[in-house]
Amino acid sequence: MSPSVPRLVVAAPSSGSGKTTVATGLMAAFAARGLAVSPHKVGPDYIDPGYHALATGRVGRNLDAYLCGPELIGPLFRHGARGCDLAVVEGVMGLFDGAAGEGELASTAQVAKLLRAPVVLVVDASSQSRSVAALVHGFASWDPEVRIGGVILNKVASDRHEELLREALDSAGVPVLGVLRRAARVDTPSRHLGLVPAAERHADAVQAVAAMGEQVAAGCDLDALLALARGAGDLACDTWEPPVAAPDGRTVVAMAAGPAFTFSYAEHAELLTAAGADVVPFDPLRDACLPDGTAGLVIGGGFPEVYAAELSANEPLRKAVADLAASGAPVAAECAGLLYLCRELDGLPMCGVLDATARMTERLTLGYRDAVAVGDSALAAAGTRTRAHEFHRTVVEPGAGAAPAWGVRTPARRLEGFVQGGVHASYLHTHWAAVPGTARRFVERCRTS
Repeated sequence: MSPSVPRLVVAAPSSGSGKTTVATGLMAAFAARGLAVSPHKVGPDYIDPGYHALATGRVGRNLDAYLCGPELIGPLFRHGARGCDLAVVEGVMGLFDGAAGEGELASTAQVAKLLRAPVVLVVDASSQSRSVAALVHGFASWDPEVRIGGVILNKVASDRHEELLREALDSAGVPVLGVLRRAARVDTPSRHLGLVPAAERHADAVQAVAAMGEQVAAGCDLDALLALARGAGDLACDTWEPPVAAPDGRTVVAMAAGPAFTFSYAEHAELLTAAGADVVPFDPLRDACLPDGTAGLVIGGGFPEVYAAELSANEPLRKAVADLAASGAPVAAECAGLLYLCRELDGLPMCGVLDATARMTERLTLGYRDAVAVGDSALAAAGTRTRAHEFHRTVVEPGAGAAPAWGVRTPARRLEGFVQGGVHASYLHTHWAAVPGTARRFVERCRTS
């Protein structure tokens, strides 16, 4: 077993405290020192890992104990961090916030314990002074198994404000490892589902990440943070590997990419490749045809509602997708992919594979789901259970086809999605590493359809 990689978990008392700025800035600052930095994100979020990838030059990876199970957190971490000098793990929500009604499951605290990693607490100090000591003391003492190794104070107003905060924290027994002033140039724009993905604003995102790195390098004790990371406990677990098949020849699986389809877990492509696929990305905004030899299609999540006019205008590709689906070839579509396969989105023609319409709404649908496959499909045998995540502000009517994709068990029972020929389309995001047979089943269907 390879040695454990030095690692830190960047957490906060609540969302909006500056975790993404600090975590991404730390990644960029350490990378600028010449370290190979492995970036990770707790939870199902696809957007932050895009910024992490810009900071480190490595693919951003998710660690979600709900989707994958606690037993896979260590192995998936070791897989992503292999060969690196340091790993930085950005938390989710507040440190102890996890899946609703599930205790610590999927919380940053649980992941920190599973990784035996010290936690750096990012505190928004903009509206407090002495009270910061009570806040930090409470977080440091709440769970003795979570090691708070230091604090980074964010949005500090002045030298005097910093002095008051440091005086208060002297009594808390938790070292201050950084102080960051308010800085508008590191802000990243948001819209209906959170930050605008890095792929949609590449030049601006590169500048923002560079600014985060400069701010963190100037305001934080990088040597002390690196020493803290090197003091992480030994991580005694196996390294996750995608199960390798040995098929005759390779099968082309096209995977939607580009600004409209940015949501995908890195392990999905790795699993498909190990199962015998040549995964070929294409951009539905710009490419007029599918990759040569396409035998199967994966359309993940993203923001087709933002690019509906451009997607609709690319009629040759819409027809190519519809023809592929009509041929019986496997098509796996999640959330944004589901919308793209509908007859129309916000009144604009889409691929027309599904006899359904999609539209934007004001209502946010968000949360973890427990689901079971209703029937056989290109992704799952009937009865296969999975855990998933749902995150959108759209609605598809009807919500399920004559052959639904999933029976959602929690939080409320309902049928969801569509299985139609080789098509499996659903709002639910799943992590294929949790059910490794998914990729192999999909590639085998590509070979035989």
